[in-house]
Amino acid sequence: MRSYRTRTILMLLAMAIGVASVVLLTSLGEGARLYVTQQFSSLGTNLLIVLPGRNETTGAAPPMVGAVPRDLTLDDARALLRNAHVKRIAPIVVGAAPVSWQSREREVTILGSTADLYTVRQLTLSQGQFLPAVEMDRAIPMCVLGFKLADELFGAQRPIGEWVRVMQYRCRVVGVLSEEGMSMGTDMGDVLIMPVASAQALFNVQSLFRVLVEANNPDALNDLQQSIIDILRERHDGEEDVTVISQDALLETFNRILGALTYTLGGIAAISLIVAGIMIMNVMLVAVAQRTAEIGLLKALGGSRQQILLLFLAESALLSLFGAMIGLALGFMGNWGLQQYFPDFPFEAPLWALWSATLMALMSGLIFGLLPAKRAANLNPVVALNG
Repeated sequence: MRSYRTRTILMLLAMAIGVASVVLLTSLGEGARLYVTQQFSSLGTNLLIVLPGRNETTGAAPPMVGAVPRDLTLDDARALLRNAHVKRIAPIVVGAAPVSWQSREREVTILGSTADLYTVRQLTLSQGQFLPAVEMDRAIPMCVLGFKLADELFGAQRPIGEWVRVMQYRCRVVGVLSEEGMSMGTDMGDVLIMPVASAQALFNVQSLFRVLVEANNPDALNDLQQSIIDILRERHDGEEDVTVISQDALLETFNRILGALTYTLGGIAAISLIVAGIMIMNVMLVAVAQRTAEIGLLKALGGSRQQILLLFLAESALLSLFGAMIGLALGFMGNWGLQQYFPDFPFEAPLWALWSATLMALMSGLIFGLLPAKRAANLNPVVALNG
């Protein structure tokens, strides 16, 4: 291996790239799964999500927008509070509108909700306070800004107490959210939160986008889920036209999907290990031709066929293992570098990927090294010495 350093380095590099690919790609898949898990955790605990429309109606997921059998209203949301297992609810209206202050304007997501959204979604404030606890159908001219929106509109000036315009509606800023990041597809830094009745008036709608329901304890989730369906079926003339999803069910679904993605990415990257194994085979075949005289001398001195076979297999195994170790190091360095650029995304290779990549590197080296080893072991010592 020291005598042919260029050949050795190339084989190590090929195996290292294969292993590093497995580490990096499975880190992306596992990181996506962990990121989604973190985002679900930010929604709060013991949570049920009530959406208008039944998933059985179309055979697909509940519609995000568009026609549904019956709107989900504030009266429906209030009716859910009659259940003893309901701790609090947060009805939500969603839209997009320009928000302006003096000469500055920005198009952002508008969330209409109640004071309970603060606890249900586990939000935090950097300035001021959240929406006051008032009746759901009471529209008051108050709002809370996301930190990005507050920075874009007000810069270094303190926004608390200032009046902003949302289309034709004016509201006074009472609070600013802290850096929440992304939460289930919504950038909480780029939102304006106002009372749900104000949002309904702003967008001229009566229906709710969804209702977040927090249970008293996790043991009551299953009973509460069915109870919510029963309450709303009674209010909707006996028609079951809502979908109730638990946070755990959503998380389990995403875990399954993203887990399959991680395995797929690992499988794709593992192909490069097979390519590296083929390269080792080709290079070892060349090595047999270059070392014919050496092999003949070993056999002439009493070296058995098995010893020659083990000699070449040991070389393939060492190249594979050393290459795998280098690949693991490169993979971890790559993860560290990506983590610096994307600090909110967890780059973490699953343990099974590390073991699998190392084992597959060793196996590919041994399997593809078997043919050159057999060829070397089967050489005739007299012919080999003459070569």
